[in-house]
Amino acid sequence: MTTNNISENAVGSVIRDIPLNKLVPSKDNVRKAYSPASVAELAASILKHKLLQNPVVRTERDESGTETGKFEVTAGGRRLAALKLLAKRKQIAKSAPIPCNVREDGIAKELSLAENVEREDLHPADEFEAFRDLHVEQGLSAEEIAARFGKTARLVKERLKLGAVSPKLVSLYRKEDMTLEQLMAFTVCDDATRQEEVWASLSWNKSAAHIRDVLLESHVPATDKRARFVGFGAYEAAGGVTLRDLFAEDDGGYLADPALLDRLAAAKLEAAAHAVRAEGWKWVEAAVDFPHGHGFGRFYEREVPLPDGEAKQIHDLETEIAVCEGMLESDEGASEEDEAEHARLSAALAAFDAKRFVFDPDAVARGGAFVTIGHDGEVEVVRGLLRAEDERDEVVLPDADEISADKRCATNPTRSSACGLSDRLIADLTAQRTMGLRNVLAEKPDAALAALTHALVLQCFYSASAAQSCLAVTIRNVPLSPFAENIEDGATARTIADRHSAWAIRLPQTAEDAWAFMLALPLEECLALLAHCVGLSVDAVQRSGETSAIRHSADRLAQAVSLDMTGCWKPTAGNYFGRVSKALIVEAVQEAGFEDAARRMGDGKKAAVASAAEQLLANTKWLPAILRTPDNVDGTGEEAAAQAAE
Repeated sequence: MTTNNISENAVGSVIRDIPLNKLVPSKDNVRKAYSPASVAELAASILKHKLLQNPVVRTERDESGTETGKFEVTAGGRRLAALKLLAKRKQIAKSAPIPCNVREDGIAKELSLAENVEREDLHPADEFEAFRDLHVEQGLSAEEIAARFGKTARLVKERLKLGAVSPKLVSLYRKEDMTLEQLMAFTVCDDATRQEEVWASLSWNKSAAHIRDVLLESHVPATDKRARFVGFGAYEAAGGVTLRDLFAEDDGGYLADPALLDRLAAAKLEAAAHAVRAEGWKWVEAAVDFPHGHGFGRFYEREVPLPDGEAKQIHDLETEIAVCEGMLESDEGASEEDEAEHARLSAALAAFDAKRFVFDPDAVARGGAFVTIGHDGEVEVVRGLLRAEDERDEVVLPDADEISADKRCATNPTRSSACGLSDRLIADLTAQRTMGLRNVLAEKPDAALAALTHALVLQCFYSASAAQSCLAVTIRNVPLSPFAENIEDGATARTIADRHSAWAIRLPQTAEDAWAFMLALPLEECLALLAHCVGLSVDAVQRSGETSAIRHSADRLAQAVSLDMTGCWKPTAGNYFGRVSKALIVEAVQEAGFEDAARRMGDGKKAAVASAAEQLLANTKWLPAILRTPDNVDGTGEEAAAQAAE
């Protein structure tokens, strides 16, 4: 601030110290509103650096033209608001002298407009580099710089990152040969030489996302399940290098040492496996990924009846959790107390579940468990796995000495000598019985449904030796992992697995009791169980040399159930674009409506084109033709109409 009360500057305006409480906003100021954040930033700067530009004022007069003793601020309204804020905070006096340019000549609104129009904002790159110089040359921390300029520490850190990008790239940004988003992408790498190499290597695809992908191709993203499982803290404590992307919405990062991450994940999994071994399983293994297509049999937990008092506690807990989840999902949002209460209730219910659902001692003695990392980055334990060498015949026939000859014959009719009948006669009579069963079953749909579902349940839920039914119905569950990598880790596969486990817990422990269970099952539930088993049998995988009849059947089924694959599959460079020709990629982009982008892709390298297509189509519902459900399998357009008319 000036030390002179009144002085005249080079252009003839009078500079005068005027008490702050004598300054008032002018109705002629062209800028009518200022954001609170902007005013606060300027106030912090004035407090640290003093007032760098004097407000322009003129004498205030009332309607009769008499001076009021105050001065209108015709240019510098935000400065006045910032000074008033400092006075309100008692950081300066309410009557502090403010050096002002007193301009009685000219039109006030014109002067205000001239100041705002003639002012040129600082180029963002200048701001980045200025913050960098304060940090490097003056030794100021991001927090100190933030305090001096009224900015947030995060914003200053972002500016420091941008200021540290290769000067060559910053120069391109100044010339508008590079966008701010592209410059931001380079901040994930601190090596200026590498930054320049990547920029020089890019073809037509210079998107920020692609730049990040190239710079971090050997790094593990924070979203990787191994990274979430180990945790950034443990990884960094072990000496791992982490790169943070300040501009990511989730403040994500990247781990630069995949080998170290794998070792830490393996060690943590082994510790979890040690705890599971204490449960008494015959074997326990641990690995990052679960071996889908393993061929293991399965034991499932059984529900153990609990005392009435505990059953009521479980019901009350489930009711409270439902209410709590409703609050968490409400538009008003949930408080930390609500979230803590939900966690407490869930833990209490889990404690009851540990008592309510248990494995039989025989299952633990013969079976095993696999400890792995779930898709959410948490430990996942799959218990009750049965190796082929540990299987045994589950069907135990009564001892021969305990039953009569007639019962022995009914139990095992192939023993012709015990029944007094020849094998030929037995076959003749049982053929007659089969014919009778065929006829009667056809007249009793409810029994037929139970028999069919029972036959499929035996094959889907019990061991091969127990899966024996008089219905010559065979079901195959073809493993899909040999055709599509990681398909068993997807959301759809998890939904099927959860449904299967829920039924397995309800079904009887032995196959011999399954028939009685089926007869007692309500029709609606029987249909649901049948649908689950039939669903497991679907095999619409197209193999080389396969006839078109199976493909046609799959199309008809998809149409019948209104299959929409957009809910469970999205095209990416990994699962589609990187595995087809560039021509098909361009065609997909065109079909999705990005005509201009498709034309630009012609001269690009395939990897870049695939990456760009993934980004463009990420939020669309585009699907390759093979995944689309046809509107009319048996005919389309005029041909279909003609067939319908006939």
